[in-house]
Order: sequence, then C-alpha cells, then structure tokens
Amino acid sequence: MSFQGLVWACLAATVVAHGGHEAVPEGESISKDPIDATLWVHMILMGLAFGIIFPIGMVLGIVRSRWHVPVQTVGTVIGVLAYFLGHAHKGRQFDKNVHASVANWFMLGLVAQVALGVYLKLHLEKGGQARIRWIFVLAHSILGKIMPVVSWTQMVFGGIAAMGFCRDDHLGQCLAHFIMGSAFIGYGICLTILLLVGQYWLRKTGRSQEFFDSFIIAAWGCVNTFTEHRWGGPWVHNDLQHTTMGIVWWAAGLLGMWLSRSRTGQPKRNLIPAIVIMLTGYAMSAHTQELMISTMVHAIFGYTLMGAGLARVIEISFILKDKPALSEPNSFQYVTPFLLYASGFLFMGATEEQMVMLNNAGIMHVSYVLILYSVAFIVFLFVNVLLHIYAVHAWPNSDSTDQDGPKYTSINRNGNANGNANGHARSTSQQIQDAEAYELHGLVSDDEEDLPMGPRRNSDEELGK
Repeated sequence: MSFQGLVWACLAATVVAHGGHEAVPEGESISKDPIDATLWVHMILMGLAFGIIFPIGMVLGIVRSRWHVPVQTVGTVIGVLAYFLGHAHKGRQFDKNVHASVANWFMLGLVAQVALGVYLKLHLEKGGQARIRWIFVLAHSILGKIMPVVSWTQMVFGGIAAMGFCRDDHLGQCLAHFIMGSAFIGYGICLTILLLVGQYWLRKTGRSQEFFDSFIIAAWGCVNTFTEHRWGGPWVHNDLQHTTMGIVWWAAGLLGMWLSRSRTGQPKRNLIPAIVIMLTGYAMSAHTQELMISTMVHAIFGYTLMGAGLARVIEISFILKDKPALSEPNSFQYVTPFLLYASGFLFMGATEEQMVMLNNAGIMHVSYVLILYSVAFIVFLFVNVLLHIYAVHAWPNSDSTDQDGPKYTSINRNGNANGNANGHARSTSQQIQDAEAYELHGLVSDDEEDLPMGPRRNSDEELGK
C-alpha cells in the first residue's frame, strides 16, 4: 500500500456521519443543492474564530497581555456558535467525510483548552495542586500553540468536503497538493519568524539557518523517495519524476547539513536549500497537465518557487554577504518568504478537480493566479501583524538596532535602566536571555504579573519540584 493509500485508510477509519446523507446521489459525495446561507455563516464564523481571533489570542497569551482572556473568550463563543450552525444547515448535503468526523474531536480540544484556562485562572493551590500546576500550565500552552495548525488542517478538510473533492482516483494527487502546498506555506511562516523575532534563538543554537532547512529537506526527500511510487505496480512518468525529486532532496539536504559548519565548527551560510527550491520549481514548471489552465498554473507555481530560490541566493550572497541576519531586516529579505506563501497557495489550488471546475467555468489562469497571490498577500500580512504584536511586547522601546540586534534604552519594572551604566546596549547574551524569558511568558501565572520582565526566579516548573 502506498503512503497516500495508508493515509486515506487511516482517515476513512475515523469517519463518522452526522446525518443528512439521504439527498446525496448514489456514487456522489455531495448533493446538487447550493450551499445555503446558514452554511456560509458557519464557514465565515469558523474562519473568523480559528483563523484570526485564536491566533491573535495565542500571541497575546505568550506576551502575557491582559487582553488574552477576553479575546479567547470571544473566539470561543463564536466558534461554538459556528459549530452548531454547521449541524443546522439546509441546502447542500454531504456524504461521510473527514471534516465532519474530525469536527467533534476538534471541538473537544477547544473545550479542554478552555477548561485548562479556567482552572489556571482560579489559582487553586490547596491539597498539593500547587506542585502539579506546572503540568496544567504546560498542557494549556502546548494546546494553544498547536491550535492554529490543527485549525488550518480542519479548514482545508472543510473546503474539500464542501466541494466534494479528493475522492477515489483523485485522492493521491489531492494529498500531494494539499500537504506539499501547506508545507511551503509553513516553511514561509518559519522563515518569517526567524527573520523578525527568531535570530537570537538561532544564534543560541550555534547553527546556521541552512542546517535546519537542509535537515527538513533531507527528511522530506527520504519520505518522497519511498512513497511516491506504488511498489509492486507499474512505473508511470509522474512516479519517476516525484521519486527522483525525492532523491535530489535528501542528497542535497545531506550536503547542506555538511556545509552549514566551518572547519572550526562555527555556523556557516550556504546556498544548497535555495538551489533545491529552484530545482523543485524548475521541475514543476515543466510538469505537463491534461488541461491548458492546469499546465499554466503549474508553470506559474514553478516560476514562483524558482523566484523564491533566486531571492534566497541574492539575500545570502549579496545582501547579507554570508553573515547571519541579526540586524533590522532588509526590505529584500521579505521576498523569499512571501514567494513561498504564494507558491504554497498556487500548489494547493492546482488539483485536478479544481482545474476542471475552472476550465468549465471559462476562467483564465491569469485571473486565478492573481486571486491566489492576493490570498498570499493577506496571509503574509496577518503573520507579520502577529509577529509585530509579539515584538512590541517582548522588546518594548527598542529604538535602534545594530548588527547584534535591538538596543534597549527603556526603564524596566524595577525602575532600573535596561541598558548598561555607560549607555551601551546590553550584551547579546543578555538579549538572548531576555528572549528566552519572553518565550516562557505563556507559562507564567497571573500571580507573577508584577514580577520583572527578566528571567523568572520562581517558574511553574520549579513549583513542581
């Protein structure tokens, strides 16, 4: 059984219907009825709650903002309302699908997250609860941080279910497009995080960014090498192309990991991940399809990927000149992550069934590509807004930057100057220590709100010892 078949078998095993299937014709996945207003409201409210409100609340929780609880409360109310609307709609009916079966578990996770938040807000410390409080704090933090990823997956399932896509022979390519497209978007988000707020963490690891990029590329290549072909069956041209691409990925990934350190063991930049991105883009741009619109969309996807790889080469070689990006980001450095967002949406929007639907509607590839680029711009904006919210709380009043990062000139909560006595910025090690402290702020109870913003003396973990 191929990897795609195994994934589908696992998903199908969890499918539980929630009624309303009698209107679905035999052999079809959806009825011929249009989507009614109730279902549209369900989709809009779910997107608002889990796509916008909860991510903002997550960041506010990390920076210990007083707005964390109100924002998450609003999101919870909207999400619960949207959940019940999803079971009350008329119009289009659906056959058994993954979105419906996952929905109950998804909402159960939301209930667990809310229950943990309420428990922590009550500050119950009798009967030994103070010693185990850190377990609930950690669970609440982890659930909150994985919620955006789970929400994205459920929204993708929802879109697939609404259109009746990804069934029977379309399953394999559907999995490839949505998984790989989401991976490119996730890669772009990671690059954005490292670019704007993650450089101190990166320096602390003692490794260059290309080491982590190459490690992921190598791991992904190993998976592709052994899962793109249905072993025991005949080889087709798509199998061969995808398998060889997997081989290129793990071979290049191993090389990139080796080149990410100098002879003395210091982190070193290299261009291997950028070259892999360009090669992948080249392969996809020449990936012929049955429909002309599909061929053109795949070509634009490939060109976008090649552009992302080329931008990365220019960034490392000519903008940064092989140095780590620890200063205020250059405007050109935003090009690579944005093009990865765009390439991800292009690939997710290029499945066989989507292309047939657009072709039948007479929509040209130019209009479709512009729409997908618009979505990429909006998502890129939202990620930058979230990181801005984090940064202005984590490094307030950092009014200037140098090659080592922001200089602190504000007054902390103890009334002491954040800078050194001679007026210079604090050392890089102190800045890294502060960054670590802010990463742990999501694990701090409200009783510690008045403590200095530096490293905590009594963490929740220490309370459990």
